[in-house]
Parts: sequence; C-alpha cells; structure tokens
Amino acid sequence: MIRFECAVAATRGARDYQEDTAAFWPGGDDPFAVPAGVDAAGGIGFAVLADGMGGHTGGALASRIVCEHFLKSAAEHEAPLRERLLKSLEAANAALAAKVEDSPLMAGMGSTLIGTSFSGEGVSWVSVGDSPLYFYRRGEVAQLNEDHSLAPELDRLVADGKLTAEEARRDSRRHMLRSAVTGEEIDMIDLPVSPVALEPGDYVILASDGVVTLEVAEIARIIQGYATDGATAVAKALIRAVDAVREPHQDNATVLVVRVA
Repeated sequence: MIRFECAVAATRGARDYQEDTAAFWPGGDDPFAVPAGVDAAGGIGFAVLADGMGGHTGGALASRIVCEHFLKSAAEHEAPLRERLLKSLEAANAALAAKVEDSPLMAGMGSTLIGTSFSGEGVSWVSVGDSPLYFYRRGEVAQLNEDHSLAPELDRLVADGKLTAEEARRDSRRHMLRSAVTGEEIDMIDLPVSPVALEPGDYVILASDGVVTLEVAEIARIIQGYATDGATAVAKALIRAVDAVREPHQDNATVLVVRVA
C-alpha cells in the first residue's frame, strides 16, 4: 500500500485577490478540502492546481472551474492514466468554453493547469502554462513539467549571447504565456509518456508561478529542512519564504504539496 500525505498553503502576495485554486481527489464531499492522507492500494489519487487570469472575478472563477471539472472527469473515467489525464484537461477546457458562452462578459478569462495522478506506478501529469511541478528527492529538486511562458525563450537568447541574464530576468515579456486553458484550442500541452517512479520520502509540489520568487536551490533547502515534519510543514514554510522576500509586485503563490509517506 502507498500512502500520500497532502497539504496546501497560499498567499495573495501584493494583490488584494486570489486567482489560484488547488484541490485533491479523493477528498470527501468537498474536493477543495485537501485530505491529510490518502491511501492508494491499487488505487489512484489526483491533484490539480490552476492559476487563473482575467482579474478578480474572471481569474478566480476560471481556476475553480478548471480544477472542479478536471477532478470530476478524472474520478469518473476508467482509462489508462495518460488518456485519463488528457480527457480531464479537455473536460476542464470545455467547461470554460461553456461558461464563456453562457456569460459573454467572462470572455478572456483563462487559467494554467497542472493535473497529476499518484499511483503505484508513480506520478504522471498533464500541464498547460507556466505553473511549475517540482520533484524533490534526497536534497535535490527538479522541475518535471515544461514551462509554456516566454521565459525559456528568453533564457535561450541568454545562452546564445543575445541577452544578458539580467536583461532576461527583468524582461516584461518573461511571464507572458504561450499556452493556457481558455475554452479554445490549447496551443501547447505537456503530457509525458511514462510516469516518474516514487519512493518513500519523495515530495511532489504543484505550484503557481508566484513561487518562482524563490530560487530552485532555496526551494530544495526549505523542503530538506522540513521534510521529516510532513507536507503541511513544507507547504507553510515555502509560503513563509515567499512572503519573507517582500517582492513589491509579488503574484499570488500557492503550493499543493504531496509527500510519499
């Protein structure tokens, strides 16, 4: 039997509203009440995080719709995991399209999405946008999913000597999205062929891009420092660290932390 321990923590940052949503299934009657522990004895757990866009109302609504319909589809469908994740993304995208059709004033809202499955095979995911999916093992952190913002393109210009690292870091286009869930055709989807195997003590962290205020090395240091205390301690420590930077334009930051117990 594999057991996963889950926790969520968030900050609004410098904003006066929250556009992030995170949820886990199975989680009882309320999928947004993330459970403390989930048993996966031949079963599957699904975690999802979405970072909305479209302002106070539109972004918050978009991220909640995306999470709700992703989990609903993931829970109801019986299919190989990779197909199941893709179908759940498609269901979330269709739900946004239906909402915009019913409420034209919501046109322009959208969301990033990371949808993950946890099972005896490991962690699999589908993602759209720039919300990072981190994997921690024995003091090291790696980002598993692709970044669909302009940041990788700017970093390539740095590697080619066409920009300095400082110019790329400060470029106003850095966080522009090349792909998002908007109810229309999705331009870029990260859907790996095989899952990443998990071991006891591993952490998987779904995050909104507000967390990139922290360097990856700092994220690794924080997880390592609180790893033995569990998912809740790690989640809270990461968000405390984001707040402690006091970035004047800090975006919403949310982490959904999953620990293999």
